Amino acid sequence: MVTAEKHEQMKRWRLILGAAADEKLESYGAGPLLDDQSRLMDEALAAIYDETYDAAGFASRGPGGAKSAGLGSSSPKLAKWLGDIRSFFPSDVVSVIQADAIERKGLKQLLFEPELLSQVKPDIQMVATLMALKGKIPEKTKETARQLIRSVVEEIMKRLEQDLRRAVTGALNRRRHSPLPALSGLDFHATIRKNLKHYDRERKLLIPDKVYFFDRARKSREWTVILDIDQSGSMASSVIYASIVGSIFASMPSLSTKVVAFDTEVVDLSEACETDPVDMLFGIQLGGGTDINKSVAYCEAFIEEPRKTIFILVSDLYEGGNRSSLIRRLAEMKQAGVQVLCLLALSDEGTPSYDDTVASKLSGFGIPCFGCTPDKLPELVEGALKGFDLKAIAGRVKSSRTN
Repeated sequence: MVTAEKHEQMKRWRLILGAAADEKLESYGAGPLLDDQSRLMDEALAAIYDETYDAAGFASRGPGGAKSAGLGSSSPKLAKWLGDIRSFFPSDVVSVIQADAIERKGLKQLLFEPELLSQVKPDIQMVATLMALKGKIPEKTKETARQLIRSVVEEIMKRLEQDLRRAVTGALNRRRHSPLPALSGLDFHATIRKNLKHYDRERKLLIPDKVYFFDRARKSREWTVILDIDQSGSMASSVIYASIVGSIFASMPSLSTKVVAFDTEVVDLSEACETDPVDMLFGIQLGGGTDINKSVAYCEAFIEEPRKTIFILVSDLYEGGNRSSLIRRLAEMKQAGVQVLCLLALSDEGTPSYDDTVASKLSGFGIPCFGCTPDKLPELVEGALKGFDLKAIAGRVKSSRTN
């Protein structure tokens, strides 16, 4: 009979030797050696060290079926893999594995040659890869990497900014009148239109009975928008989109914008999002553990007027912290009047993997949880600012994705 200690030793040898050792080790009567977490760890290691393994998609097959090094279509899986190894191994081991990945899988030439990197087609998955490997990018290549990231950021900004601005300004309807006199805020059109009955035909003069002014005070910081972003490796695309959306919100004077990113620690990116979104992306560390409850607790301090606050949690809800406390905090936030929604993904991909148990409980409190494409976000934001039922809007967004 194999003791628990012996079984643990054999599991370690299995992780070292790879899948080829399964049959031999299990013949000693130990049975299956890997549980679900160990299997994920094995896949992360095999992607680099097992030459016959293709699950991570790092290698493509050349002529005659031989494997050839290179990225190919592997970028999405590479970003996830980098997050996985940070979850399973300490930082010093992660550094070694990343160095081996660059050397073994053809990434070294990409990262160390600005000329080659400049020829890469910029896309969101490549941005995720560069963000994850930022600590390994040599100085001479950093500027090329920044240019690549900036081109993607600018493309996304161009795609989203106009619609988000239109949604916010349309919802707030800032052209409200105030009795406070200020010549620079005089609403000529409203003043003339509403005083036509006082027009003196003999003198050909309009003598206003009341003068109307725009309420300029209401143009500043009417609402607070809080973006709480999960940095897990599997959330790479969502992290990038959410960060750029945060920068767009921060540029609007009617919104007080807070952007927070988290794994097991919380990083406040609110100041960075007001300057350069590329710098903000470089401040994000993809991968690691997840403590959503800790980040939500941090964000609660930003809520001054609940009924003038939108809280957007971008996460797959796989909580590594206190799950019951997380659900309670979000439910209390919702009950206080905050417009709360959880985006399980903010990306162009399909339905994400997520914790259905947590999502169902949050939905029971009236908090919609669903995957959303960036193009549908303006509709959600406008609905939240107008006080509409977000669950109804979420239903329309989800049905439009299946049509």
